[in-house]
Amino acid sequence: MLVIEVTNARDVVRQRMGRLGSRLIGKVVDADAQVEKALIQELETAFKEFGIEARIFSVDGPRMLGRSHLEIPVQVRAERDVRLDNSRLDS
Repeated sequence: MLVIEVTNARDVVRQRMGRLGSRLIGKVVDADAQVEKALIQELETAFKEFGIEARIFSVDGPRMLGRSHLEIPVQVRAERDVRLDNSRLDS
């Protein structure tokens, strides 16, 4: 299992949306959710190319505490099952 914590979501959204977007972060735009949504799309594409089936979750709540502890109050924001197209495997 992999756990990926995006630590600069606000900066990424600010760079992508410009000056106006930076004012909307936290009011209209959930930076974490936006970055996680983009990452899920990229991961799905990469997983399919490698023949990997997976369940990808975007969750709100878990936080890393130092390097060895993970706090896990979990609310699932999004979920996606990555399935392979069987016709691709036959070729």
